Amino acid sequence: MAMEMDTVRPFRIDIPDASLERLHKKLELADFPEEPEAGPDYGATVSDVKRLAAYWKDGFDWKKQEAKLNELPHFKTVVEVDGFGELDMHFIHQKSKVPGAIPLLFVHGCCEIQGQGAFWRLRICCLFWKIVQMGLPSIEFIARKLLNLVIRYCGAFSPKLWLQLRHVKGTYLTHSLVLFEGEPANTSKKGFAVPQYAASLHKIMLALGYNEYVTQGGDWGFFITRALAHLYPTHVKAVHTNWPYAPFPSVKSSPLLAAVSLIKHGLGFYTTREASDIARAKETAKGQETGYLSLLGTKPLTLSFSLNDSPVGLLAFIYEKLACWTDGYEWTDDEILTWISIYYFSTAGPGAAAYIYKEARDDKVWPLRRFQNWVPQPLGFRYFPRELASLPKGWLAGMGTVVLVGESEKGGHFGAWEFPEDIVEDLKKMFGKGGGAFGLVEGRSGY
Repeated sequence: MAMEMDTVRPFRIDIPDASLERLHKKLELADFPEEPEAGPDYGATVSDVKRLAAYWKDGFDWKKQEAKLNELPHFKTVVEVDGFGELDMHFIHQKSKVPGAIPLLFVHGCCEIQGQGAFWRLRICCLFWKIVQMGLPSIEFIARKLLNLVIRYCGAFSPKLWLQLRHVKGTYLTHSLVLFEGEPANTSKKGFAVPQYAASLHKIMLALGYNEYVTQGGDWGFFITRALAHLYPTHVKAVHTNWPYAPFPSVKSSPLLAAVSLIKHGLGFYTTREASDIARAKETAKGQETGYLSLLGTKPLTLSFSLNDSPVGLLAFIYEKLACWTDGYEWTDDEILTWISIYYFSTAGPGAAAYIYKEARDDKVWPLRRFQNWVPQPLGFRYFPRELASLPKGWLAGMGTVVLVGESEKGGHFGAWEFPEDIVEDLKKMFGKGGGAFGLVEGRSGY
């Protein structure tokens, strides 16, 4: 373990002036389509994209945002993933001063990937402080931004959540998919799918000396934390997710639960909230908000040309999801452009974030539905009312032993960004004294 710890090194973001000048030149030469009468029903509105592009070129201060980002504890380390060689990984590691702090691996997702979690973790730090002030369990935070992360993913760690998690007296880690320097990792090779992402994150945890840890994630983070639970059950002690994406209970593995669920479904015995969730899930399944999945899941390289070459194209692609997948959240222009700039300036390029969709779709050994199977770890869930696909609470038990279910009054697919305090509330209940996952990490109760 000591040898692995030696590979961990501090990291700072430093985008050269030449890259900023090139961005401004591209924005100056941008061409825009005509505004259709349909407005936002057709996608990102021309007026919004024009306004943001103009501010990106003439008013947005990247260096100011870069300085804020560099206030966070950034690191890089080299890990080896079977079949893909060595990967130079970036992550944020907020260590706790409490000896018994619980190691928490925070795994964000795709539109965090594509927008949701863009790397700006400023607000997240507030969450940590809150928890500390309340005498809550200490958590060590390890986050590994999933953007292109040398591995072509696309996620982002929510600043708001980071701020609040800092108060949980703990150690946190979040991963990053965006590289700001160095050569892209050896991930152009076909087959770097969800299990490989999980392996890379697990290797980081081991390199930091965390043989046992807990996880939290949403969107792709849901599948990756589930993969970690399946693949490393003796190391991963509990899982919390803000995407309750539960399949209908299996007759084979959970016959009683399946029978009860079938009767309830047939008779329509759902709460008003559950009925609304099911209706939204059906709309999502029809393709209203999933057109991008068809392209990224089949021909991701085709879209990558546009995302890499056109900052306006990248802006429109990400902004559209930020605008329509939240629950009335009032984005600031600086938030949006910081998020998008992180993708734009990443070493592998923003298009690299698209490949996980196809790799996951083509994985026959570990198809996504397999990660929804039962796991032995205690599970916690947070429901946000405007999530793209939340399914009934009664179905959750098919995925494992449920020890906590939280419900928010507002929030969408990017709930961890919109209401990070709700995630923290769950973590303190789940891992605090009397919680369903208290004391599971050996020698680390959080107190």
